[in-house]
Amino acid sequence: IAGCHSFFPSKNLGCYGDGGMITTNDDEVADRLKVLRNHGSFERYHHNIIGYNSRLDELQAVILRIKLKHIEEFNRERRRAAHYYSEQLAGLVTPPHEDGVGTHVYHQYVTLTDKRDAIMKALSENDIACAIYYPIPLHKQPVYAEQFKSVSLPVSEKVAEQCMALPIHPELSNQQIDQIVSVIKSAS
Repeated sequence: IAGCHSFFPSKNLGCYGDGGMITTNDDEVADRLKVLRNHGSFERYHHNIIGYNSRLDELQAVILRIKLKHIEEFNRERRRAAHYYSEQLAGLVTPPHEDGVGTHVYHQYVTLTDKRDAIMKALSENDIACAIYYPIPLHKQPVYAEQFKSVSLPVSEKVAEQCMALPIHPELSNQQIDQIVSVIKSAS
């Protein structure tokens, strides 16, 4: 019925501020979304439902239109960087998996390692950004505490303990990746 797209600045197609888009082929959904994004108003100054001020501003739209023309190149460069990472990190961490179905565009380059904390500390000490996406599995989140208190999902829990996202963007050079890999090797 609908698709949601984030244009957060770090996304493959990102604006310079917050932004997003919902697409639909359902006229009723489209009409409802238009009202919700405009303070819940069908008619100016008449608010029939609780809504939001969630319109993409013109500056963000212009940035996205320009960047959209380059998205294939951006994604190709992300894939290049990711494949080079995977070659250089062989045996050090478990790289992201590609199964040949579709084309990975590497919004994130998330690895798995049981040495995550030591590696992240070393990267931080060398002013190299890294992140954990996501440190707490959904079934362990407070909002689900009661509903899933007796549920054990060992794979999800292990991934949450071992996942680590390394820097990835279209401009990332092989030399920069070599520096990152060198720090990872020293911490492994």
